[in-house]
Amino acid sequence: MTDTAPRVLLLEQIHPEAEAILRSAGFDVESIGRALDEDELVSRVGDISLIGLRSKTHITQRVLDAAPHLVGIGAFCIGTNQIDLDAASERGITVFNAPFSNTRSVVELAIAEIISMTRRLTEKNALMHDGVWDKSADGAHEVRGRTLGIIGYGNIGTQLSVLGENLGMKVLYYDTADKLALGNARGCGSMKELLTASDIVTLHVDGRASNDLLFGEAQFAAMRQGSLFLNLSRGFVVDYAALRAHIESGHIAGAAVDVFPVEPKGRGDEFVSELRGLPNVILTPHIGGSTEEAQEDIGRFVAGKFRDFVLDGATAMSVNLPGLALPQVPGTSRLVIIHHNVPGVMATINGVLAEHKVNVEAQLLGTRGALGYVLTDVSAAYTDEMLDELRALPETVRLRVLR
Repeated sequence: MTDTAPRVLLLEQIHPEAEAILRSAGFDVESIGRALDEDELVSRVGDISLIGLRSKTHITQRVLDAAPHLVGIGAFCIGTNQIDLDAASERGITVFNAPFSNTRSVVELAIAEIISMTRRLTEKNALMHDGVWDKSADGAHEVRGRTLGIIGYGNIGTQLSVLGENLGMKVLYYDTADKLALGNARGCGSMKELLTASDIVTLHVDGRASNDLLFGEAQFAAMRQGSLFLNLSRGFVVDYAALRAHIESGHIAGAAVDVFPVEPKGRGDEFVSELRGLPNVILTPHIGGSTEEAQEDIGRFVAGKFRDFVLDGATAMSVNLPGLALPQVPGTSRLVIIHHNVPGVMATINGVLAEHKVNVEAQLLGTRGALGYVLTDVSAAYTDEMLDELRALPETVRLRVLR
């Protein structure tokens, strides 16, 4: 680590706990409460070492080209599709996220929305605020005994499965990967099998490009008459015009949507959607993980990853690099090298060290796809000439020295 404090840019109202952790580690932190567009980022990132963001700020190749000192990006959320991961990896920039911290918050919102739609609470609430007393059981049901279909059986889908079953629901799930069923949940061989058998369908898929418009006219048409639909995953996976048509026809009895293909950048900006004004449709502003508990936990988790990466080179749970952690040998300096994963690279690196009479006290290597990552603790007798030789190797993507 250099003598200059790493500069950190935190965007989109990241929890203050993150800033406190990074400041206590000696980092220079700037926090901005909204997303920045590409031009704004390009103008700000010239001397930034670490960027923290949520879902609305996009890190593109152009942004990365304007950030020569950037070594780490933190998604203070689950998804990383807002980051050009290939471009970041090519530049030796490590990416972290928070894959587990907001799971419970998303699941609790889904449960609340399922009950609210099943009891048609939004309509009753609106009538009451309009001064209309409509005490009636028409269209209201218990969730007990109904079939919950979960598409995407990952961290969120599995926990929703358990809570749904605890409420007396029968649980079906569909995932493209083989997943172990929890409790009495049953896996389906196809999405269509799930759709035709479920009273409630909820999406919990990831942000991979192949999920673009995963759910459209054909899928809505396959759902049961009077069923409910939820999307708390990604906005671009659903054709919302098709959803509107099926709600207006009465085929779909209600929907809850938390994510949208285009979302306002800041709090108070106008929200535009074809789903506005529909009956028994709950629209929320991407708040699945927006509880104080989840945001504090996310802030603590990703900030801790930033701190450990900058100070020790640790990459545990990195999105794009091997997860390594090596206790540092006292009295040594640590060389952190990201390199192309090609045969003989370690012999080349260690050959340079040997030529300069630098002893290796400890070393740990990991590879992931096209990249390798090696932590090397050496005696302090290295020279700038040796470091320049290591940087100049065709295999080297990035070299950092931690003193």
